[in-house]
Amino acid sequence: MTDKEVTVKLTKSLIGSKDFQKNSVRGLGLFKLGQTVSVKDTPENRGMINKAIHLLEVN
Repeated sequence: MTDKEVTVKLTKSLIGSKDFQKNSVRGLGLFKLGQTVSVKDTPENRGMINKAIHLLEVN
C-alpha cells in the first residue's frame, strides 16, 4: 500500500464561508491563513479538499 501525501495550503480567509466549508478546512488541520499541512491522499481527505477547493492551494 502506498502512503501518498498531498500538501494543502490555506490561501483565502474562511470569513463568509459556509459552515461545511469551515469544518472541512479545520478537519484537514488548517487553522491560520498561509498555513501548510501534509495529509494522506485518501478519498475522505480528497472530499474535504473538494468542498473548499476555492480556498486552498493543493500540491
